[in-house]
Amino acid sequence: MSKILVIDDERSIRNTLKEILEYEKYEVDLAEDGQSGIELFRNHEIDIVLCDIKMPGMDGIEVMEKLTALNPDIPVVMISGHGNIDTAVDSIKKGAYDFIEKPLDLNRLLITIRNAMDKSNLVTETRLLKKKVSKRYQIVGESAAIRKVIDMADRVAPTDARVLITGLNGTGKELVARRIHDMSNRSSGPFVEVNCAAIPSELIESELFGHEKGAFTSAVKQRIGKFEQASGGTLFLDEIGDMSLSAQAKVLRALQESIISRVGGDKHIKVDVRVVAATNKNLSHEIEAGNFREDLYHRLSVILIHVPSLNERIEDIPLLADHFITQVCNEYGMPKKIITDEALSELKQIVWTGNIREFRNVIERLIILCDQKIDKEDVINFATR
Repeated sequence: MSKILVIDDERSIRNTLKEILEYEKYEVDLAEDGQSGIELFRNHEIDIVLCDIKMPGMDGIEVMEKLTALNPDIPVVMISGHGNIDTAVDSIKKGAYDFIEKPLDLNRLLITIRNAMDKSNLVTETRLLKKKVSKRYQIVGESAAIRKVIDMADRVAPTDARVLITGLNGTGKELVARRIHDMSNRSSGPFVEVNCAAIPSELIESELFGHEKGAFTSAVKQRIGKFEQASGGTLFLDEIGDMSLSAQAKVLRALQESIISRVGGDKHIKVDVRVVAATNKNLSHEIEAGNFREDLYHRLSVILIHVPSLNERIEDIPLLADHFITQVCNEYGMPKKIITDEALSELKQIVWTGNIREFRNVIERLIILCDQKIDKEDVINFATR
C-alpha cells in the first residue's frame, strides 16, 4: 500500500486529507510543520508528499528542497490557499511535481496523486533495469591481467581523453568501453555504439554523420547520425580498423574540430562527443599496408588499453563460470546449477579461441544439457569441439 505524507499547519486540512486518502486505500502520515514532516520522512518509507506552502517557521518551498535533498526522486505536490501563477511556477521550477490551490479539487488531487505514483514506479523500475544492465556489462575477474585493464579504465574515465581498446574478438572490449562511460562525467549522457565492420563502406558515412533528404537515391528524409546522437555522451566505434579511408578522413576532422556535416549538406554542426574506439587488428600493420590513416591512429590512441585473451587469464575461469551460471540460470528461470572443481580444471585446459564470448556459450550449453551438477565428464562431452 502506498504511503502519503501530508504536511500542513491547518488541522482541519490534515484530517480531511487523511480521511479522503485512507478511503482511497492509501496509508497517510500527518505533520503539522516542516520540521516534523522532515523527521517523519527520514524515519518512514514515503511514496509521495503533499506540502502546504505557507507555514510558520519553515515554509513549504524550503521543506521541499530538504526532502528532495534526502530523496531526489520523491514527488512533492505543493498546496496553498494563497496561490498565484508566480508561486506555482516558482515551486515547479524548484522541483515540485505539481501545484494545487485550496480549496482542493478532490478529482484533480486524486488524479495528481495517481500520476505521481505512476512516475515514481517508473523511476524505480528504470533504476532496477539499469542495475540489471550494469550487471550484464560487468567486467568479471581478479587476475593481474584484467585488474590492470580495470584500473586503467577507472583512471582514464573521469577525463575526456580518447581511448583505443585493442584485443582479440570476444575478449570484452565493449565492456571496457561501457565501464569508461559509466565511470565518467558523461555517464548521464548516451552511450552510442557503431560496429564499423557490420556497415557497408558506402553507408558508414551516413551512419556516422547522418544525411539530408535527397542526399542519395534512398534518402527520403533527413537522418541524424551517430555523432549527433552521442552528443553529451560517448561514441563507441567498434572494429574501427574496418572503416573505409574516406570515412576515416571525416572522423579525423570531427575529432579535430568537434564539427560534422551531414551527407548532402553544407551546414556545420557542433558536437560534444567523447570517442572510444576498439579493434581486433594490429593498426600499425594496417597503417603500413595503407589501410588506416596514421594521423587518425594518433588522434584515437591518447590512451591505449589492451584487453587480454581468456587464455592469458585462466585463473579467472572459476569467477567467470559462476557469473555466467548465475546469469544464464536467471534468464531461464531455473535453480542455479553447481559446477565441480574437476569441471573447472577441465575448462582451464581448453584453448579458448573465441575468448569470453565462446566461454559463455559453452557455459550456456552445459546448463542446458547437464543435470543439476556439472562435472568433468560433462565438460569433456559437451564443452570441447
